[in-house]
Amino acid sequence: MEMNEVQKWIKHFYGERGWADYNPFIRVGFLMEETGEVARAVRSYEIGRDRPDESTQSQDQLRHNLIEEIGDVLGNIALLADLYGISLDEAFTAHKQKLLDRFNS
Repeated sequence: MEMNEVQKWIKHFYGERGWADYNPFIRVGFLMEETGEVARAVRSYEIGRDRPDESTQSQDQLRHNLIEEIGDVLGNIALLADLYGISLDEAFTAHKQKLLDRFNS
């Protein structure tokens, strides 16, 4: 899927459930929550978790969880961008140009 197609799909899917209607401050809160879950998934994947109240997961399960959490972050980024009329393609193009300008001087 192309980035703009992903963004449209996310907006539609979340929109059908009323999840796309949150204001930018709430959306940023969700983004921060999901970013924390990515951090926890990376920690679990890389060094594990030593908690007796949690079951041990295989590397495949840990990887799958990391993939899902990264997807949750992408979904929130897509919705936040959409709130401001910014396409993911536009955001990536600007990011790429900024890096090229900064590091290819």
